[in-house]
Amino acid sequence: MASIVVFCILAVVILGSALLCVTTKRIMRAATFMLFVLFGVAGLYFLLDYTYLGAAQIAVYAGGVTMIYVFAIQLVSKQTLQGMVEKIKCSRVISGLLISVIGLATVAFVLLKNSFISTATTTEVPVQSIGEALVGSGKYQYVLPFEFTSVFLLACIIGGLVVSRRKED
Repeated sequence: MASIVVFCILAVVILGSALLCVTTKRIMRAATFMLFVLFGVAGLYFLLDYTYLGAAQIAVYAGGVTMIYVFAIQLVSKQTLQGMVEKIKCSRVISGLLISVIGLATVAFVLLKNSFISTATTTEVPVQSIGEALVGSGKYQYVLPFEFTSVFLLACIIGGLVVSRRKED
């Protein structure tokens, strides 16, 4: 019973923070709300007794959000950090909602057509096989895409540093 209550609290924190993250106009508040979302997901891992995944979630993503803070301070002007005023057009809101509903309907259609929901509740995949698939180099294993992603993120960091460098007169 207690785990259900903790799950509900974490779900409210995650959903509320995610909603505030995407609706706020201030970049530092958005990064802070994203940090709350990531801590909530780590709480879910701890609730499921996946302590390693929870600790990795906190270590990796808390560090990532710290980097977002640093890049936000370096790349954005002082006026933008203090408060960006942007008027949202009604047509953009309606088109965003329409695209979201179409995306939700597509995902629901695929889930129901392929009966993922009924098979997901009957079969369990051991954590060891998931770990082997993530770091394995054989067929249907993901070490190569993981390495490509890390190289891409490194290139993004270097690009951010180049962009944030001040030009000398």
